Amino acid sequence: MKIWGTQISSDRLLRWLILTVFWGVWLGMPFLSQDDDERHRQFMWKIFPVTLMNIPLFFLNTELLIPKILRKRGIGPYLISLLGLILLFVVIESLMKNSLLSCYNINFTTHVGKSLFYVLFITAISTGYGLMTHLVREEQSRQMERQERLQSELSFLRSQISPHFIFNILNSIVYLIRSRSDLAEPVTIKLSELMRYMLYESADALIPLEKELGYLKNYVELQKIRFEEDVLVRMDIEGTVGGQIIEPMLMIPFVENAFKHGVGLVADPTIEIYLKISDKNLHFRVRNKIAPGSAEVKDNSSGIGLKNVQRRLELLYPESHRLELTRTEEWFKAELWLEFGERV
Repeated sequence: MKIWGTQISSDRLLRWLILTVFWGVWLGMPFLSQDDDERHRQFMWKIFPVTLMNIPLFFLNTELLIPKILRKRGIGPYLISLLGLILLFVVIESLMKNSLLSCYNINFTTHVGKSLFYVLFITAISTGYGLMTHLVREEQSRQMERQERLQSELSFLRSQISPHFIFNILNSIVYLIRSRSDLAEPVTIKLSELMRYMLYESADALIPLEKELGYLKNYVELQKIRFEEDVLVRMDIEGTVGGQIIEPMLMIPFVENAFKHGVGLVADPTIEIYLKISDKNLHFRVRNKIAPGSAEVKDNSSGIGLKNVQRRLELLYPESHRLELTRTEEWFKAELWLEFGERV
C-alpha cells in the first residue's frame, strides 16, 4: 500500500493504527471522565505535558531496549536498563507534576507514587507490545531467509536445465547432418525455436500451459524425425488448454529421460506419452521400454533432469502434486498429477 507516495507494508500500517488508537484513548480519556467539572478539566490540561511523557517511555522500550539490548545482550542487561529507564521517568514525571501542580498543595510523595504507577503501567504495555512485535519480526525474517534460500536453489535448478537440453539438442543436430542432411536445415530452425524457448521464455516463473505444451510437441516431433521408424512413439492429449499456467520445463525432463533410456539396446523401443488436462489439474504419464537387467543410470549426466524436476516440484508444488516413478523388467513409468495455480 502506498501513502503519500511511500510504500508501506500492511503489518506496519496495522501497527500504526493500533498505536494511534491506543494513544488517542490514553490521552483523551481523562478529559471525558468528568465533562461538567471545569476544575477537573483545568487540572488535566495542567498535567497533560506529564501524560505526553509516556510516549517517549513507550518507544524507548519498544524501539531501543527490546531490539537493541534484549535481542543482542540478553535478559539481564535488558532488565537493568529497563529499571534505570523506569526510575528516570518516575523522577522526571514527579518533578514535572510538583512544578506544574504546585497550586494544588499536593505533596511530592503523592506525585512519586502516582508517577510510579503510570510508568509501570506503560512499561508493562510497551513490553508486551514490543515482545510481540519482536517475535513477529523475527518470524518474518526467518521466512524471508527461507524464501531466499529456496529462490536461490530454484534458480540453480533452472540454470541446470538449459545446458542439459542444449547438449542433447546439439547431439541431434550432429546426427541429422550426418544421416539426413536434407532435414538438417528445417530441423535446425525448429531446434533454434526450442532453444529460444528454453533460454528466454522458460526464465519466467510461470507460463501459459499452451506454450509448455507446444514446446513438448515440437520436442517429440524432432525426436520422431531423428529416430524415424526405429522407435515407436505414441502421444495422446485429452482436454482443452484454456488459461492454465504452469512452471516451465516441468514435463519435458520425463520425455527426454524416456528417449535417453528407451532406445539403443532396447528391443522394439516404445515410448508412450499421455496427457489429460482439465481446468484445475493435469495427469501426465510417460512410459518407455527398457532393456531387461539394464542399469538405471548410464552415465554421469543421466538422471539430472529427473532429479532436477523432482526437487522443483517439491519447492513449487509442495502440497499440490504427486509423482510416481515405477520400474519393471521391461518398462519405466513416470506419472505426475498436478494442480494448477492461478489462471491467466
